[in-house]
Amino acid sequence: MESRFPTAVASLSDIVDCCAGGMHSLCLTQTGDIYSFGCNDEGALGRDTSEDGSEFEPRKMDLPGQAVKICAGDSHSACLLEDGRVFACGSFRNSHGNMGLTLEGNKWRPVNILPGVEAHDISSGADHLVILACNGNVFTIGCAEQGQLGRVPLRDAGGDSRRGKDELLNPQTIHVKHKKQFDSIWTTIYCTFVRKNKEGDVYAFGLNNYNQLCMPKTDMPVPVPKKTSLKDVLAIAGGQHHTLVLTSDNKCHSIGRRDYGRLGLGELSEDVAELTAVKALQEREVVQISCGEAQSFAVTKDGEVYAWGMGSNQSLGTGKEDDEMVPVLLNSKEVKGKKVLKVTSGGQHSLFLVDVFLHDLQYLGMISTIAHLRFECFGCNFYEKGYSVLGDEVAESQRQQH
Repeated sequence: MESRFPTAVASLSDIVDCCAGGMHSLCLTQTGDIYSFGCNDEGALGRDTSEDGSEFEPRKMDLPGQAVKICAGDSHSACLLEDGRVFACGSFRNSHGNMGLTLEGNKWRPVNILPGVEAHDISSGADHLVILACNGNVFTIGCAEQGQLGRVPLRDAGGDSRRGKDELLNPQTIHVKHKKQFDSIWTTIYCTFVRKNKEGDVYAFGLNNYNQLCMPKTDMPVPVPKKTSLKDVLAIAGGQHHTLVLTSDNKCHSIGRRDYGRLGLGELSEDVAELTAVKALQEREVVQISCGEAQSFAVTKDGEVYAWGMGSNQSLGTGKEDDEMVPVLLNSKEVKGKKVLKVTSGGQHSLFLVDVFLHDLQYLGMISTIAHLRFECFGCNFYEKGYSVLGDEVAESQRQQH
């Protein structure tokens, strides 16, 4: 079953962040707890789901401390604790199948993935995890077949030997010429971007067959950090074959594959090889961006959400499955007149973090009315397949409608 429009998950409150994985979802509360729901085939929920139907509803992960940041990939989840430790669960996958999360295999409960290192930030691609340490070093772990780890030669990316697998599943640092310290990290499905903390230069590595790395396209992935021409970057998001860049003037730009309207540039006859401003949003002050595989979203300072790209599985939240060539404003009753703080898009579903009491919210990004936040989601629910990426309440409402 599917949810055509954003639908509130009423059992969740005090939510300050949310993250959509491939077929699962994570929510972070004000008190540092993490609630997970969705597919747990490889341990991405990080909790016991032996009770029939328990994966359908948000339930708390068991963690050794309070979390301050969450991220999720296709089959893994990760969190940053307030003391700087990084815990992860689930598994990574490559073209041969399940890789495990560590050399020991899948992890069904969160484990400390980088002992002895104090981390500042984390970010997940589909099957890789990037960790920014407080000292400015960047660690990567997971699949390297598209070059997304930035430190493994493509000939070794399969990890066929134990030594090769050890290189993939033990977090290690990336390196650039003239040792650099970094202050920001971003990931797309198959790419990684890192920014130097002084000059502001952005380096990228990963899949680049559609200019996703914001550099001239290459038939082979870029396996080591390469400097881009990006400047004044606030955020980077991306799907399988496209990338969005939010610049310091709060403008959204896109690059990559044109199909399904994912670039938001209208009907195009060819792919876009140069970073291009999304004209339909030029009069809007964009503060947050997110991408699904072939979908794009932008949140404005006023709390409006614009969506464009592939509409299959109701993934855009427009109420239909049509592709959108340019950004369209989402104005269903669940979001109209409310302030959206964040949107995050996963494999075939998307999540909203919405404030429903505008008069109490004084600062974007500083949630002054935590108790009044509402968590909403939409997309393909997979209820009939035995799990619910949208939460059991959404599944129940959809069953009643049918």
